Amino acid sequence: MSEIRLAAESRTEFGKGAARRARRAGFVPGVVYGHGHAPVHLNLPGHDLMMALKTPNALLVVPIDGKDEYVLPKAVQREAIKRNIEHVDLLLVKRGEKVTVEIPVHTEGELAAGGNLLEHVLNALPIEAEATHLPEAVTVSVEGLEAGASILAKDIVLPAGVALAVDADAVVLQVIGAQAAEAPAEEAAEGAEA
Repeated sequence: MSEIRLAAESRTEFGKGAARRARRAGFVPGVVYGHGHAPVHLNLPGHDLMMALKTPNALLVVPIDGKDEYVLPKAVQREAIKRNIEHVDLLLVKRGEKVTVEIPVHTEGELAAGGNLLEHVLNALPIEAEATHLPEAVTVSVEGLEAGASILAKDIVLPAGVALAVDADAVVLQVIGAQAAEAPAEEAAEGAEA
């Protein structure tokens, strides 16, 4: 995964009024914390941040005290209706440090014939990997799976240097058989009386 540079500026004003002024100017208020470092308050460019967060677990580079630092988005608060980013919490990470994140699970292939349904028990797979080498997603083949089949976390092939951060026997995907529509028992009883 490549790193994304954001031109952040230090924030000296706090509170609702200051946050509203920053948002009107096109910035998103944020806080960087971690590694025993005192929290650092920043204003991040809104559009650039929104584009960067389209990638899950985006590795961001922001200037803190004149030095470029790596950060991962930890919590993103969005406005309820328009879904604009209101605030972001960022976790300070170091090169070579292992972090635990969730990556999306994508599927490819067709299930066996018969109207079976694929259930995503886990939409995201918890993994542990080096902060600067996080995979964007994992792809699983469901080609020809029949009803009752399931794919466990240990069955998923992960890139080198990536380990599961969930029980190896946890179900990630399962195939559910199509259910025939049955007439309610009352209607069947009424039909028998007539």
